[in-house]
Amino acid sequence: MQTASRTALLVIDAIEAADAVYDPDAASRDYRAAVARTVDACHGAGVPVIFCNDAHIPGIDRELALWGDHGLRGATRVFPEVEVREGDLTVTKRRYSSFFGTDLDVTLRELGVSRVLAVGADTNICVLHTLADAFFLGYDSVVVEDATMTFLCGTQEGAIEHCVKCYGSEVVSSGEVASLLADA
Repeated sequence: MQTASRTALLVIDAIEAADAVYDPDAASRDYRAAVARTVDACHGAGVPVIFCNDAHIPGIDRELALWGDHGLRGATRVFPEVEVREGDLTVTKRRYSSFFGTDLDVTLRELGVSRVLAVGADTNICVLHTLADAFFLGYDSVVVEDATMTFLCGTQEGAIEHCVKCYGSEVVSSGEVASLLADA
Protein backbone atom coordinates (compact mmCIF):
# COMPACT_ATOMS: atom_id res chain seq x y z
CA MET A 1 0.00 0.00 0.00
CA GLN A 2 1.21 3.51 -0.84
CA THR A 3 2.14 5.90 1.94
CA ALA A 4 2.33 9.68 1.73
CA SER A 5 6.12 9.42 2.09
CA ARG A 6 6.22 7.35 -1.14
CA THR A 7 4.40 10.17 -2.93
CA ALA A 8 5.70 13.45 -4.35
CA LEU A 9 3.88 16.42 -5.83
CA LEU A 10 5.01 17.68 -9.23
CA VAL A 11 4.00 21.31 -9.74
CA ILE A 12 4.41 21.62 -13.50
CA ASP A 13 4.73 25.11 -14.98
CA ALA A 14 2.49 26.83 -12.42
CA ILE A 15 4.40 29.94 -13.36
CA GLU A 16 3.96 33.50 -14.48
CA ALA A 17 6.05 35.28 -17.08
CA ALA A 18 5.63 38.36 -19.19
CA ASP A 19 5.22 36.42 -22.43
CA ALA A 20 2.50 35.21 -24.76
CA VAL A 21 2.23 31.69 -23.29
CA TYR A 22 2.48 32.34 -19.55
CA ASP A 23 0.28 35.41 -19.40
CA PRO A 24 -0.73 35.65 -15.72
CA ASP A 25 -4.19 36.82 -16.74
CA ALA A 26 -4.78 33.65 -18.76
CA ALA A 27 -4.63 31.42 -15.67
CA SER A 28 -7.98 31.41 -13.92
CA ARG A 29 -8.30 32.32 -10.27
CA ASP A 30 -9.94 28.93 -9.49
CA TYR A 31 -7.11 26.98 -11.11
CA ARG A 32 -4.45 28.96 -9.26
CA ALA A 33 -6.30 28.51 -5.95
CA ALA A 34 -6.53 24.74 -6.58
CA VAL A 35 -2.77 24.56 -7.21
CA ALA A 36 -2.15 26.46 -3.95
CA ARG A 37 -4.55 24.15 -2.00
CA THR A 38 -2.80 21.08 -3.35
CA VAL A 39 0.66 22.40 -2.47
CA ASP A 40 -0.59 23.28 1.04
CA ALA A 41 -2.10 19.80 1.50
CA CYS A 42 1.17 18.17 0.46
CA HIS A 43 3.21 20.42 2.73
CA GLY A 44 0.84 19.50 5.58
CA ALA A 45 1.24 15.78 4.88
CA GLY A 46 5.02 15.93 4.61
CA VAL A 47 4.94 15.08 0.90
CA PRO A 48 7.90 16.39 -1.11
CA VAL A 49 6.95 19.26 -3.40
CA ILE A 50 8.92 19.59 -6.62
CA PHE A 51 8.43 22.60 -8.88
CA CYS A 52 9.07 21.61 -12.50
CA ASN A 53 9.48 24.93 -14.30
CA ASP A 54 10.22 25.91 -17.87
CA ALA A 55 13.64 27.54 -18.17
CA HIS A 56 14.11 27.88 -21.91
CA ILE A 57 17.26 29.26 -23.51
CA PRO A 58 16.48 31.82 -26.23
CA GLY A 59 17.76 30.93 -29.68
CA ILE A 60 18.43 27.30 -28.73
CA ASP A 61 15.38 25.46 -27.41
CA ARG A 62 13.23 23.73 -30.03
CA GLU A 63 9.96 24.50 -28.25
CA LEU A 64 10.51 28.20 -28.85
CA ALA A 65 10.23 27.67 -32.61
CA LEU A 66 6.72 26.26 -32.09
CA TRP A 67 5.37 28.50 -29.32
CA GLY A 68 7.53 31.61 -29.46
CA ASP A 69 9.57 32.87 -26.55
CA HIS A 70 8.02 31.67 -23.29
CA GLY A 71 9.14 30.45 -19.90
CA LEU A 72 12.61 31.87 -20.48
CA ARG A 73 15.34 31.06 -17.97
CA GLY A 74 15.35 33.69 -15.23
CA ALA A 75 12.14 35.37 -16.41
CA THR A 76 9.46 33.33 -14.60
CA ARG A 77 8.11 32.93 -11.10
CA VAL A 78 5.80 30.48 -9.36
CA PHE A 79 2.27 31.84 -8.87
CA PRO A 80 2.32 34.19 -5.86
CA GLU A 81 -0.69 32.31 -4.42
CA VAL A 82 1.52 29.23 -4.01
CA GLU A 83 3.71 28.97 -0.92
CA VAL A 84 7.19 27.81 -1.82
CA ARG A 85 8.84 26.50 1.34
CA GLU A 86 12.40 25.84 2.31
CA GLY A 87 13.04 22.21 1.40
CA ASP A 88 10.87 22.31 -1.72
CA LEU A 89 12.83 21.34 -4.81
CA THR A 90 12.96 22.89 -8.27
CA VAL A 91 13.69 21.06 -11.51
CA THR A 92 14.24 23.33 -14.48
CA LYS A 93 13.21 21.92 -17.81
CA ARG A 94 13.68 22.78 -21.45
CA ARG A 95 11.17 20.32 -22.93
CA TYR A 96 7.54 19.44 -22.24
CA SER A 97 8.31 16.51 -19.95
CA SER A 98 9.68 17.27 -16.50
CA PHE A 99 11.77 14.09 -16.82
CA PHE A 100 13.43 14.73 -20.19
CA GLY A 101 17.01 15.92 -19.75
CA THR A 102 16.57 16.60 -16.01
CA ASP A 103 17.45 14.84 -12.76
CA LEU A 104 13.79 14.38 -11.74
CA ASP A 105 13.87 10.57 -11.98
CA VAL A 106 17.00 10.19 -9.84
CA THR A 107 15.60 12.71 -7.35
CA LEU A 108 12.32 10.79 -7.01
CA ARG A 109 14.15 7.47 -6.66
CA GLU A 110 16.44 8.89 -3.97
CA LEU A 111 13.32 10.13 -2.13
CA GLY A 112 11.82 6.62 -2.37
CA VAL A 113 8.86 7.89 -4.41
CA SER A 114 6.67 5.48 -6.37
CA ARG A 115 3.65 7.74 -6.96
CA VAL A 116 3.49 11.28 -8.30
CA LEU A 117 0.67 13.78 -7.99
CA ALA A 118 0.54 16.24 -10.88
CA VAL A 119 -0.75 19.79 -11.01
CA GLY A 120 -0.04 22.55 -13.49
CA ALA A 121 -0.34 23.46 -17.12
CA ASP A 122 -0.81 22.84 -19.93
CA THR A 123 -2.63 19.58 -19.17
CA ASN A 124 -2.40 18.52 -22.83
CA ILE A 125 1.28 19.28 -23.15
CA CYS A 126 3.67 19.46 -20.19
CA VAL A 127 1.48 17.59 -17.69
CA LEU A 128 0.62 14.89 -20.24
CA HIS A 129 4.22 14.38 -21.38
CA THR A 130 5.47 14.34 -17.79
CA LEU A 131 2.91 11.66 -16.87
CA ALA A 132 3.82 9.65 -19.98
CA ASP A 133 7.45 9.54 -18.86
CA ALA A 134 6.37 8.81 -15.27
CA PHE A 135 4.40 5.81 -16.57
CA PHE A 136 7.30 4.60 -18.73
CA LEU A 137 9.63 4.88 -15.72
CA GLY A 138 7.28 2.86 -13.48
CA TYR A 139 5.63 5.55 -11.37
CA ASP A 140 1.93 5.54 -10.48
CA SER A 141 0.23 8.88 -11.02
CA VAL A 142 -2.60 11.03 -9.77
CA VAL A 143 -3.89 14.06 -11.66
CA VAL A 144 -5.44 16.82 -9.56
CA GLU A 145 -8.01 17.82 -12.15
CA ASP A 146 -9.02 21.27 -10.93
CA ALA A 147 -5.35 22.10 -10.33
CA THR A 148 -4.50 21.48 -13.99
CA MET A 149 -5.45 23.66 -16.92
CA THR A 150 -5.54 23.31 -20.70
CA PHE A 151 -5.25 26.53 -22.65
CA LEU A 152 -2.91 25.96 -25.59
CA CYS A 153 -4.33 23.01 -27.54
CA GLY A 154 -6.96 20.32 -27.18
CA THR A 155 -9.41 20.03 -24.32
CA GLN A 156 -9.05 19.47 -20.60
CA GLU A 157 -11.41 16.49 -20.81
CA GLY A 158 -9.34 14.90 -23.60
CA ALA A 159 -6.10 15.34 -21.68
CA ILE A 160 -7.55 13.82 -18.51
CA GLU A 161 -9.01 10.91 -20.50
CA HIS A 162 -5.60 10.30 -22.07
CA CYS A 163 -3.91 10.25 -18.64
CA VAL A 164 -6.47 7.77 -17.31
CA LYS A 165 -6.63 5.43 -20.31
CA CYS A 166 -3.00 5.50 -21.40
CA TYR A 167 -1.13 5.94 -18.10
CA GLY A 168 -3.57 4.59 -15.50
CA SER A 169 -3.70 7.92 -13.70
CA GLU A 170 -6.13 8.34 -10.84
CA VAL A 171 -8.08 11.61 -10.96
CA VAL A 172 -8.95 13.63 -7.85
CA SER A 173 -9.89 17.20 -7.00
CA SER A 174 -7.74 19.53 -4.89
CA GLY A 175 -10.29 19.12 -2.10
CA GLU A 176 -9.64 15.35 -2.08
CA VAL A 177 -5.83 15.47 -1.90
CA ALA A 178 -5.53 15.62 1.90
CA SER A 179 -7.77 12.58 2.37
CA LEU A 180 -5.99 10.74 -0.49
CA LEU A 181 -2.70 11.23 1.33
CA ALA A 182 -4.20 10.31 4.71
CA ASP A 183 -5.81 7.15 3.31
CA ALA A 184 -2.69 6.02 1.45
